[in-house]
Amino acid sequence: MNNKVTTISISEEVKEKLEKEKGDLSWDEFLLLLLSEYRKRKAEENLTRLKDILNEDDIKRIEESHKKMHEEFKL
Repeated sequence: MNNKVTTISISEEVKEKLEKEKGDLSWDEFLLLLLSEYRKRKAEENLTRLKDILNEDDIKRIEESHKKMHEEFKL
C-alpha cells in the first residue's frame, strides 16, 4: 500500500459517528471496508434493476452467451 498520508475534512459529528463504528480498525481498514460494502450494495441494486428490466428469456440468453464465451475463450 502507498505510504503517503492525506487528510479528509469532515464535521466533528460525522467523525464521532464513524469512530464509534470503526472500533479497533485503522482508518484505512475501516474506509476500505466501507468502500467494499458500498460497491457490493451498488452491484446488488444494479442487479435488481436489471432483473426488473429483463425477462426470464433475456436472462437465459445472457447466461448461455456467458457460458459459451467462457468455453470458447479459455486460455
